[in-house]
Amino acid sequence: MSEIYLVWRNLVRRRLRFALTLFAIFTAFLIFGVLGSLRAGLQSGINLAADNRLVTVNKINFTQPLPISYLNKIRAIEGVQIASHAAWFGGYVRDSRNVVVSFAIEPESYLQVYAEDIVLDPAQREAFLRNRQGMIAGEALATAQGWNVGDRIPVQSNIFTRNNGTTTWEMVVEGIFRGRDETSDTRRMYFHYDYMNESRTFGKDFTGLIVFNTADPAQNERISREIDALFANSFQETQTDTAKAFSKAFLAQFGNITLIITSVVSAAFFTILLIVGNTMMLAIRERTTEIAVLKTLGFRSSRIFRMVLAESMFLSVIGGLLGTMVAFLFVTGMRKALAGVLPDLSLPPTVMLQALAIMLGLGLVTGMVPALAAMRLNIVTALGRN
Repeated sequence: MSEIYLVWRNLVRRRLRFALTLFAIFTAFLIFGVLGSLRAGLQSGINLAADNRLVTVNKINFTQPLPISYLNKIRAIEGVQIASHAAWFGGYVRDSRNVVVSFAIEPESYLQVYAEDIVLDPAQREAFLRNRQGMIAGEALATAQGWNVGDRIPVQSNIFTRNNGTTTWEMVVEGIFRGRDETSDTRRMYFHYDYMNESRTFGKDFTGLIVFNTADPAQNERISREIDALFANSFQETQTDTAKAFSKAFLAQFGNITLIITSVVSAAFFTILLIVGNTMMLAIRERTTEIAVLKTLGFRSSRIFRMVLAESMFLSVIGGLLGTMVAFLFVTGMRKALAGVLPDLSLPPTVMLQALAIMLGLGLVTGMVPALAAMRLNIVTALGRN
């Protein structure tokens, strides 16, 4: 206990320096925790995608449309179980800044493909399927917009125009769906593709993507090749990938997120490594005489080594734990606000374990050189400096 007391007293003897160094470590681990959570949140949708779900898009780019006629051709391929399609609508309500994530879909087949992800009351499901102007909204979206079942909502598009000259489609909220769990993205809405397609002025009979489930994930590669070969040399060639690969490609449009996050975190920790290492070396130089006296009083060199190394470890662990705790609180607080963008935003256990490993590593690296210097300190030389 006396040794721990000595370590602590030496650590806080220069309180301003201790506080500033602790704050630097705290900041580094706060950044690490938040960015690690962001990376995990971005990848969560990829990890949750069904293994037997494939997505077909235009080979040029997923923003380019595909003929709706492709749907039945894909359905005819052996191994394809349920196929549907979806088209991005570019919807907003009341104000162009109040954007809602909206897709025009083939209702019955789409709900079958995403049976586990779109949980809808059976009565509401039937009402949605019957009403050509019906739409279903996720719980988070309905709450944010103040929608209830039965509400009539004028939804405008920033892409399409109707043949009557307006950009507004009147829709009725026929259902409010839940996700498979609380982390699911429910800030979106779906409505009938035919309702949009029959009255829009351009893009008729084209859709955005075709999504389908296969009978066996082992057939995915064969089915993908067969589909892309079927439409090879056509005006709209296709690219078929698993839903996970499609999600990765979508994220890649924003750049290499993992590389960006790794670069930022690495730069932060490299800076902290220099700061803490320099601080520990300075602290040992200031206490040269004291260390010599301790050795004179019978403290073994190995004990001195442990005490100096413990200072560095304490500093790193205290700052790291504080930073990780605040990162956890920050991410938890932002989870609901960012549910539509990052529905699975959280500080995962893997990031916490990585943070703990970095704390220990940082403490060892920054404390090893000062501890060795203190252990090798010659008593006569040290006392002779004064």
